[in-house]
Amino acid sequence: MVNILVVEDEKHTRRLLEAILIREGYSVFHAEDGIKALEALENHHIDLIILDIMMPNMDGYEFAKELRDGNCIIPILMATAKQLPEDKRRGFIVGTDDYMTKPIDIEEMLLRIKALLRRAQIVNSRKLIVGKVMLDYDNLTVIREDEKQVLPQKEFYLLYKLLSYPDKVFTRIQLMDEIWGMETESGDTTVNVHINRLRKRFDTYPEFEIASVRGLGYKAVKNSV
Repeated sequence: MVNILVVEDEKHTRRLLEAILIREGYSVFHAEDGIKALEALENHHIDLIILDIMMPNMDGYEFAKELRDGNCIIPILMATAKQLPEDKRRGFIVGTDDYMTKPIDIEEMLLRIKALLRRAQIVNSRKLIVGKVMLDYDNLTVIREDEKQVLPQKEFYLLYKLLSYPDKVFTRIQLMDEIWGMETESGDTTVNVHINRLRKRFDTYPEFEIASVRGLGYKAVKNSV
């Protein structure tokens, strides 16, 4: 079961988030400030953190920076009433992965949580084997026998994502959200460009191909070789 830590000092908001997350099948822990959240992390395995900014003792900015300075890679979704662009920028600078402003749209929050968890799953997997092909996440490298290619970051993440879920169709918007992030200003044509580059790179590889699904998006197809 996925464990989510809700760090929120406002009791009613905290209880509402807990109820929604439990309804969705998540296991939920909570803390009223950053200090208690650090204690929770010492005692429990946590997969994702929903973090308020304005809290006593240790605020959300301090808490996020503390985690990232300690090389903790748990995904952080900031959910806060602070709406100014400089607040959002500071949130990303200290290491948050995504940022939402209150009042929170519950459906959007749940979608963002799923996207963050999927990205974290990819990061934690680290290596992916497809026939004679190995994708090394840490080094952004694709290796097949004696051939080794180091890919640009986004190209690698896109290929890794598609091959992690063979035959699953991803829309351009899904891929933009998960690889480029929901805050990106790039258009969905960016996905098309990267897909075309990947096809050219690996058109001689018999193990897989990237197929277009008319009107929907793309999928990776593993071939029997």
